[in-house]
Amino acid sequence: MTNAAPLTLPRENKPTSGSPGGTAQARPRARKVSRGLILLIVAVIVAGGGVTAWLILRKPALPPGFAGGNGRLEANQIYISAKYPGRIKEVLFNEGDDVEAGQVVARMDTSALDAQLREAVAQIKAAQDSRNVALAQVAVKQADYDFARKQDVRSQGLVPRGAISQREAEIDDAAMLSSRAQLAGARAQAVQTLSAIDAAKATADRLRAEIADAVLVAPIRARVETRLAEPGEVLAAGGRVFSLNDLSDVYMYVYLPEEVTGKVPLGSEARIVLDAAQQYPIRAYVSYVSPMAQFTPKTVETAEERHNLTFRVKLQLDKARLRQFEPLVKFGLPGMGYVRYTSAAWPEKLQPKANIPADLWKPTGSTGSK
Repeated sequence: MTNAAPLTLPRENKPTSGSPGGTAQARPRARKVSRGLILLIVAVIVAGGGVTAWLILRKPALPPGFAGGNGRLEANQIYISAKYPGRIKEVLFNEGDDVEAGQVVARMDTSALDAQLREAVAQIKAAQDSRNVALAQVAVKQADYDFARKQDVRSQGLVPRGAISQREAEIDDAAMLSSRAQLAGARAQAVQTLSAIDAAKATADRLRAEIADAVLVAPIRARVETRLAEPGEVLAAGGRVFSLNDLSDVYMYVYLPEEVTGKVPLGSEARIVLDAAQQYPIRAYVSYVSPMAQFTPKTVETAEERHNLTFRVKLQLDKARLRQFEPLVKFGLPGMGYVRYTSAAWPEKLQPKANIPADLWKPTGSTGSK
C-alpha cells in the first residue's frame, strides 16, 4: 500500500512591514503625527508672536508720582469769513498749507465797489467845485457889504449938515443891512458845500474800507484745515472761506482718574508723546482741570484700568517754544499725555530732545522730490 502525501493547507499570508499592506496601515498613523506636529509648531509661533507684540506695544510702566492717558493733538480753530456779501475772486491756499499773520489768503470780487468809489470821488470833486463857487460869492457879497457900510457911514455924517435928507440916509442904511444879510447867506452856502465835501469823502472812505475788507488775510500764524469755498461762489455776509488751526495754541486732552487728578495742580509740568514720533517727547503744562467728573469716553484708555468717572485735563504746549515743535504738530494725531504730581524726576524716555529735525516727516513722491 502506497503512503499518500500529507494534505497541505494554504498558509495565510501575514503582511510584513516591507509589504504594501503594511505601508497602507502605517500611513494614517504618520499623517496624524505630522498634523499634530504642525499644529504644535503653529501654536508656538502664535504664542511667541503674541508675547512679542505685547512686549512691544504695551505701555511702559510709569514710576510713582506720574500718570498718563491717551488723547489726540488739538488746536484752537478759527474761521476766515467774508465781511460783506459778494463773489469770491481768488482762493490762494489749499488744505494743509501754513499761513503767516497778515498774509493774503483770498480775494472777493470788488468791481461794483470800485465803480461806487469812482462815483464818490466824482462827488467829492463836484462838491469842491461848488465850494469854490460859494467862496467866490462870499467874496462878492463881502465887497458889496463893505461898500454899503461905508456909504451908510458917510450918509449918517451928511444928514446933520443938510447935505442929504434923512430919507436918503435911511435908504443907504437899508442897503447896508441887505448887503450884510446877503453876505451871511453866502457864508452859509459855503458851509453847506463844506459839509457836502465831508459827506462825499466819508462815502469814499467807507467804500475803500469795504474794498480793503474784500481782501481776506490770516489774522494769526496758522495751518489751513479746510478750504470751505471756491472761486466763483457767492457768499452771504459772514460766509466762511477757510477754517484754520492756530499754531500758537496746541494742546491735548487726557482723562485721568479722580485719585490722580486731585493731586495735579494747574501749571504742573507735563509731557506729550505722539505715536508717530515717540522718540521726541514734547514739553507741556497743565492749563485746565475739569471741575466736574464724567464717564470715561469709549475712545480713551488710561495707563491704569478704565474708570467709570474721570476728570478731563488739558495739556498745553508752551506757546513760546511751539515753533520748534511744528514738525510734530499735525492735528488729530494720537499720542500719550503724562503729568507729574510729585517732585520726582522725569524718566529718561520722557526727557525732551534739544532739537527736532525740520525734515522729520519729509514729503515723498512727486511733491517731495526735486
